[in-house]
Amino acid sequence: MYWVDANGDHPQQMMDHHAANEQQRALFEYYMNNQRHHTRGAVARAQAAAVSAMNTMQPHQQFHPFQQQLPMVEEVKGKRYEVGPRYHTLTYMGEGAYGTVVAAFDSHARKRVAIKKISPFEHQTFCQRTLRELRILRRFKHENIIDIQEIMIPSQINTMKDIYIVQCLMETDLYKLLKIHQLSADHVCYFLYQVLRGLKYIHSANVIHRDLKPSNLLLNNTCDLKICDFGLARVTDPQHDYTGYLTEYVATRWYRAPEIMLNARGYTKAIDIWSVGCILAEMLGRRPLFPGKHYLDQLNLILNVLGTPSREDLESIVNVKARAYLMSLPIKEKQLWHRLYPNASRNALDLLDKLLSFNPEKRITVEQALAHPYFAGYYDPTDEPTCGQPFTHEIELDNLPKDELKRLILEESELLHRGIIAEPEMLTPVSIDGK
Repeated sequence: MYWVDANGDHPQQMMDHHAANEQQRALFEYYMNNQRHHTRGAVARAQAAAVSAMNTMQPHQQFHPFQQQLPMVEEVKGKRYEVGPRYHTLTYMGEGAYGTVVAAFDSHARKRVAIKKISPFEHQTFCQRTLRELRILRRFKHENIIDIQEIMIPSQINTMKDIYIVQCLMETDLYKLLKIHQLSADHVCYFLYQVLRGLKYIHSANVIHRDLKPSNLLLNNTCDLKICDFGLARVTDPQHDYTGYLTEYVATRWYRAPEIMLNARGYTKAIDIWSVGCILAEMLGRRPLFPGKHYLDQLNLILNVLGTPSREDLESIVNVKARAYLMSLPIKEKQLWHRLYPNASRNALDLLDKLLSFNPEKRITVEQALAHPYFAGYYDPTDEPTCGQPFTHEIELDNLPKDELKRLILEESELLHRGIIAEPEMLTPVSIDGK
């Protein structure tokens, strides 16, 4: 998905039910029914087959140059899109908290793209999240992370209301796919490998995503996966003391690590690893592992599966009240993973157990996860790039006025248009307590 919902509590269906059209369903059924071996050659062959299927199944949807003059403005579902004449033939894909997504044909690049129209300037929080995502994604370049191809601002800064962000077109997301398909063991492994491959790059840049969930994992019709939605991401410079700074209110609740709820401001990159574990469990079982209705329910669901934390793990909780609460609860036994997921392989369940360690200090790292035997057919550290120059912490933007945020967003647009990638240390993290 491209955005989280306004309160960040539940997975949000960005595309309506009609978006799962016959072409998309047929393509994925064709692809899913072809088992793949754990080799890159098999992946390439399957991707080529899926592309071939797409080209033969829907020839009427192939785009051709328009002879007539293309419009500057198109209207989709009653909303104007000032993206012509380069981008045309717009079709609705979905909408989120503060914007909509359409598919369009790029007449310059001769390909279909996704365009997000967002209107972030009514709320400072949306401004800050937009700026944060633009600054991070403009500098990121990785196969498993969504790109930004262009930022279009159709008016001057004084009247600026809308922003158009052009990105590669991804037909669906993992959340939507799980609603209609039981994934094979091969596909679970391949998707999870891509998630971790992208996350390795993110973490190597000193960035925590903070909102990994199935709806933020985009997929195309050849099963390429890209991580999206960096509006809640945070720079974590190891040279900076973040005590009392990192906010509690991050991540959709169901994928939220226990230390976020217990320690609030003492979390690390390990929170993303926990989310990956929740995603793996959801792929194995086709339903969320910890669908908590509220704060305490979420924590209790975690304890019901993982059991009562060890004394060592309890003592690692710095929040005295939280530690006392956990110690007051009845003793719970850990559930056996093979009973929860009887069809999963031993390696898959071993990795799941390491991803979902209650104690973040004992939780597996992204590098260790990629090297796990579960990925024996994919693991290639020479093909798992990292960020050459990690981001560093400089200043905060907590109290910048809206006009200044607008100026910085406009600056990002100009830098992208000129092809300038600033040094990573110029990234300015946006600190919003609870936002």
